[in-house]
Amino acid sequence: MPIITYREALRHAMAEELTRDENVVILGEEVAQFRGAYKVTEGLLEKFGPKRIVDTPISEAGFVGMGVGAAMLGIRPVIELMFWSFYSVAFDQIVNNAANIRYMSGGQINCPIVIRGPANGGTNVGATHSHTPENILAHHPGVKVVVPATPHDAKGLLKSAIRDNDPVFFLENTILYGLEGEVPAEEYLVPLGHADIKREGTDLTIVSYGRPVIQSLAAAQQLQQEHGLSVEIVDLRTIRPLDIDTVLKSVAKTHRVLIVEEQRPFASVGSQLAYMIQNEAFDELDAPIQRLGTIDAPAIYSPPVEIEQLPNSQRILKAALAAASA
Repeated sequence: MPIITYREALRHAMAEELTRDENVVILGEEVAQFRGAYKVTEGLLEKFGPKRIVDTPISEAGFVGMGVGAAMLGIRPVIELMFWSFYSVAFDQIVNNAANIRYMSGGQINCPIVIRGPANGGTNVGATHSHTPENILAHHPGVKVVVPATPHDAKGLLKSAIRDNDPVFFLENTILYGLEGEVPAEEYLVPLGHADIKREGTDLTIVSYGRPVIQSLAAAQQLQQEHGLSVEIVDLRTIRPLDIDTVLKSVAKTHRVLIVEEQRPFASVGSQLAYMIQNEAFDELDAPIQRLGTIDAPAIYSPPVEIEQLPNSQRILKAALAAASA
């Protein structure tokens, strides 16, 4: 099976869907001539031309709004945000227009738009470029929210997102762009709304998504080797729709839970997940649900301090030991 990077997996997904469906277009700042701010769209302009790969002005409200309107008319835009932090500039277009149009039209108008780009800290770009808004996006009915952790999932989920008839918000992590993994050469889809067991275990369930999945896997390996703990890793992959059934099955097996996310703790995805677990599987728990996220402050610019602000393998290891012994 070929080994490619997360960045290449995203590019392959878009290229395949551009080839399959002439209504798919790519829009965003620097996606064409500059080949993408993170080189995710490299080579697509040369292959598909300027009518399918479109550079836009620096105006998120403008080009997201244009994408929403195009989607309502049958185009399938894939819009790249240079940072998901800029979603707030187009908040009305994203969560008021795109999210609500199918409901407001009584099902007569769909909005098959994908908005993708990086949403993460850890790259020392300061508080205004380091948001993780998946909880805010997922709060709004009518949308789907995807946060893949591996190249395999990134490709399969993006292809499914492009084919979906609802708005899909696809949140990536710049630190993962160079991550390598096995990706099938043949076409495949990863369905939205299905979590994945990334590692089997019996002593503790870690529920996570995005880059913390990779960090949790590293911590789980160390816990097995140094402490004899068998840790199961559940990768949510999508936040809305949320596959709670897979989470509950894992909880019923291990009876202990640690939720790891890059979000800050107040009103995060982990907050909702902890409620759902205790509400639906309280009798399966042998200890309180534990949570680990980003320390609750604006993103710290200092590189060594930001590493400690975010989840990292050592913070996860320490939290897992506490959760397993509670």
